[in-house]
Amino acid sequence: MSTKSNRTIREFATGVGFIVPNILGFLTFTTIPLVFSMVMAFTNWDLKLHNMFKPDATPHFVGIDNFVRLLSDSDSYKYLGNTLFLMMGMPFAVGGALICALLLSKDLRGGSKKASLMLMAAGLLVASCVMLTLVGAGASAMTLLICGMACTFLFGGTLGGSTVYRTLFYLPHFTAGVATFLLWKKLYNPVSGPVNQALNPLLENLTGIINNTPSILIQSGLLLAIIVMSAILLWGVLKLNSLWRDGDLGSKAIVLPMIFLLVPSFMAAQWFPSAIARYAIAIIAGMLLIKTLFTIFTSKQVFSCKPSNGFGTAAMMCLFLMVAQFVIVGLGIVAYNLPQLAAITTVEGVSNGGLTAPNWLTSYHWAKPAIMVMGLWGAVGSNNMILYLAALTNVPGELYEAADIDGATSFQKFWNVTWPQLAPTTFFIVVMAMIGGLQGGFEMARTMTQGGPAGATTTLSYSIYTEGFVTGRLGFSASFAWVLFAMVFSITMFNWKFGSRYVND
Repeated sequence: MSTKSNRTIREFATGVGFIVPNILGFLTFTTIPLVFSMVMAFTNWDLKLHNMFKPDATPHFVGIDNFVRLLSDSDSYKYLGNTLFLMMGMPFAVGGALICALLLSKDLRGGSKKASLMLMAAGLLVASCVMLTLVGAGASAMTLLICGMACTFLFGGTLGGSTVYRTLFYLPHFTAGVATFLLWKKLYNPVSGPVNQALNPLLENLTGIINNTPSILIQSGLLLAIIVMSAILLWGVLKLNSLWRDGDLGSKAIVLPMIFLLVPSFMAAQWFPSAIARYAIAIIAGMLLIKTLFTIFTSKQVFSCKPSNGFGTAAMMCLFLMVAQFVIVGLGIVAYNLPQLAAITTVEGVSNGGLTAPNWLTSYHWAKPAIMVMGLWGAVGSNNMILYLAALTNVPGELYEAADIDGATSFQKFWNVTWPQLAPTTFFIVVMAMIGGLQGGFEMARTMTQGGPAGATTTLSYSIYTEGFVTGRLGFSASFAWVLFAMVFSITMFNWKFGSRYVND
């Protein structure tokens, strides 16, 4: 008995010996700093006041003063707004990854030798035309290099089919983040960048068209924006009401998606340059909200369901519609101001004005959209695409066969077969994307803009860094970090409570 006991002790000691380095590393680099930062959040530790050159000045306990100061600081809400603004690209990133996965799960070589040859010829023709056009337009070496690589990838993909495209789509994920950010900084260069070199000729031609068109016709784009927004709102409200009546959406689960759907309209009621447009969109949004409330409180569900049922699908749908409405709001405002922006004035025989490509990273209004586009490009072909590809291979073929027998269209098969089967994967991707979105933005801001211009690209994570390691206010920075942790934890628990229940159902 003692021999067996000694052997058990030796085996236990051996196992502990193997995991001791990991435990020590976890304690040294995670647990101890975590506890230390918690204590530091309740002190006034400032490196400018408390350091080795001032031995008499020591940090002292200040209670919740740092948290009160944080919640009363207007800059904190500005940085939170910047973070949420960049997260608006998340629905498009998830949707783009899904679309890429759906395309890359198909055979792209045409199914026959003749079709493959035609596809390769088409890819070579497109690549050749693009490069000849750029050379004739006098494009810079950077523009020719970037477009030449894209055309090479296009033609290479026609040779190897989906396997080559999968590799090329995922290739940027292996590139270090800083290298990618430096590349995009070159692309956004206002003088020699390929983006502006491609846009400036188009904007020059557009300036002439706008100046020769009646202003009232162009400004009517604001009216068109209101019409499109109203159509999106109406479709979204009708869809939510239909899901609620059919028992696919619970009474509690409809609240937050409805808020997502209505937020752009109430923001547009403040942003639109025309008072009539502001009143119109506010009235339309209010009427649709009243209609939804009236439907819920006066009618009964055809099929009863749990109050939290269907939250995942409704939230994702309304997030897409919310971002689409924000895009339309921006386009409507631009259309209203376009005649003024394109106006050309002549001073002493010199023409000034007209539309020009923006200084992306140094413009207060364009810096965040520029970073959002870059983030969207990186997210479409990232791990999300791989996860969706793996999930698509696990969808039972019998479900598609049954849908074909029932005469379902391609969209009906996607919506009723593919999308429900992808629910667990989508839930995981959305949760991780929201966590990454709230914690992200540091590398981009540090490398490309230093948080500028005027704090336009300063996110929560970058603000924590600047407070702690630039200004030296470690106590305030630690409190900021714990507030961010509380936000991430709360949102994750909310997603887990409702999203996982929908996935399990």
